[in-house]
Amino acid sequence: MHARLGGKKNIPYVPSQADVAVFEAVSGPPPADLYHALRWYNHIKSYEKEKASLPGVKKALGKYGPANVEDTTGSGATDSKDDDDIDLFGSDDEEESEEAKRLREERLAQYESKKAKKPALVAKSSILLDVKPWDDETDMAKLEECVRSIQADGLVWGSSKLVPVGYGIKKLQIQCVVEDDKVGTDMLEERITAFEDYVQSMDVAAFNKI
Repeated sequence: MHARLGGKKNIPYVPSQADVAVFEAVSGPPPADLYHALRWYNHIKSYEKEKASLPGVKKALGKYGPANVEDTTGSGATDSKDDDDIDLFGSDDEEESEEAKRLREERLAQYESKKAKKPALVAKSSILLDVKPWDDETDMAKLEECVRSIQADGLVWGSSKLVPVGYGIKKLQIQCVVEDDKVGTDMLEERITAFEDYVQSMDVAAFNKI
């Protein structure tokens, strides 16, 4: 890469435009163990302000060297990039990703469908009510008729019987099953005691979760 002036042994090297081309191509000084290359680098660097006046014609780095040899300088990165851009068969990773996404969506849809079809658990309770009349002259058949006339979503009346209280008075003991979210004991008491011609009071005799 150096040009010699004459062939005498002690005449120093004079840099040329070829040296300038190589100098500008390297990213920095060579390591110290490459002392010949480092010496050359420092030598060329000393001509920093005289580069334009050095002998020779400055050409692209790949244009120096033997004749009839193809210049491949700087083409490796381009070829590699071009190869990356050419995808004749598609990306396996992308195909796998799309397939995994499709399977995940199918399974999610199946789960949601099963969840929608599965009946929700409904909390229910079995309640035994004591309904007391005013006296022994109260029409207990009519009282029970009034109680059973109470209809509500989540309320199912069950069996009933008359239980003696004393002095000839009997109370109505009646079973019902309620859905906890829809029917409560407060609502039952309010509706039953509304029949004030027959009902004196209502009490909860038993309350069990089903």
